[in-house]
Amino acid sequence: MSPEGLVAAATVLIGLGLLAWCLRAGRLEKPGDWGEEQEKEEEKGIPFITEDGSGRCRLLCKPSALAQHLVRSLGRSVALRGGHWQLPRWPRLQMLQQLLQQPEEEPAVARELLQLPDAGLVALDWLVGPRGAVGGVGGSSSPVLLLIPNAAGKVTGGLLQLGVRALEQGFVPVIFNRRGHNGCPLTTPRLQPFGDPGDLGEAVTYLRCRHPAAPLLAVSEGSGSGLLLAYLGESGSSSRLAAAACISPIFRGRDWFEAGMPWVYEWPLLLHLKKGLSRYAGSLAEALDVAGLLGSRSLRELEEILFCRTKSRPTSWEDYWERNEPLRDADEAAVPVLCLCSADDPVRGPPAHTLPLELFRSSPYFFLLLTPGGGHCSFPRWGPRRCWGHEAVLEYFRAMAEFLRAEERRKGLPRPRRWGVPTVEPPVFTWRRSYTR
Repeated sequence: MSPEGLVAAATVLIGLGLLAWCLRAGRLEKPGDWGEEQEKEEEKGIPFITEDGSGRCRLLCKPSALAQHLVRSLGRSVALRGGHWQLPRWPRLQMLQQLLQQPEEEPAVARELLQLPDAGLVALDWLVGPRGAVGGVGGSSSPVLLLIPNAAGKVTGGLLQLGVRALEQGFVPVIFNRRGHNGCPLTTPRLQPFGDPGDLGEAVTYLRCRHPAAPLLAVSEGSGSGLLLAYLGESGSSSRLAAAACISPIFRGRDWFEAGMPWVYEWPLLLHLKKGLSRYAGSLAEALDVAGLLGSRSLRELEEILFCRTKSRPTSWEDYWERNEPLRDADEAAVPVLCLCSADDPVRGPPAHTLPLELFRSSPYFFLLLTPGGGHCSFPRWGPRRCWGHEAVLEYFRAMAEFLRAEERRKGLPRPRRWGVPTVEPPVFTWRRSYTR
């Protein structure tokens, strides 16, 4: 058997072993395991019932003209009217499937390294089109979609599949890789904290310069949403983004690290991080305890060693989260954000304790699309497009573009961000308050 075959066989055996362990331990939740709290959350918001009655997605948001348009658009969405998966309420199995699955199409990627003011580097991976066209060439007015992986920097098959679907539908997808993540060289003894949006802001500014006539969009996966939410709050109306979406986001970073998470999810990410950081053990030794870092047994311990127990500027766990909580400046966000969440997400935890429902009720920019089943970043279904969540996110971006065009025509406003039509030196995009009233 070839080496590739051995690797594939080992992956299958590991997956079957983990599945058998979950079944023996009784850790595959049955309907109702989340108790009455889940049912109460599902009763709130605007319902979207699928044609076969299997789905009960609900949109929770503050009433506004934008919300009404989004309700109409999502109500017509094929993604929310599709069939159901045979195991809709087994979230740990869905999570395992999401971690092990490979993209249906492996896209070609063209990497671009962006140097930061402190000489650090982040990597932008442009997904290449079917005829070899690279999105990073510039000059196109097609919307640029920035894909943000989870906090461990692991680019999952699901995120790649979302990029492929976006590419097919006319978007220009590009993956943001943090310092030292996913093969990006670590040129300074500093990595990016959980909720520090500085490097992301530099990348967004660069994308605006490369594509001045194109709308900028962003979507994050899992714990990577902490970075996107922090950026939207810190930058406010100067974010340069037209819209954003978060798939299975983590809203409360400190609580998430302290509560712990399923080992089926935590250990692959922990090993992924250690493997990447071990390449720079020599240079990192001057700044932190490398032995403790590589010997850490949880993501929380690794996070503390990386950012709290540094040799030059040690800080407390409490102070660290005062500066890095994703929603610390959520009131300042001025860009529409769709948060696609499942009530049975085993990584985020029970919705009553982990979803900031009051934020969605009070802010005109935050929209919660809550589904009873879907696990963590899975939202599976039968068919060639295995994740209906990807279709819902892309439909949301199309709805935002339609809404802007309609408002601009109605009010006779200039159209600096009309999708698909180039303009000359457009001003920085800013959402108008009247859109969200």
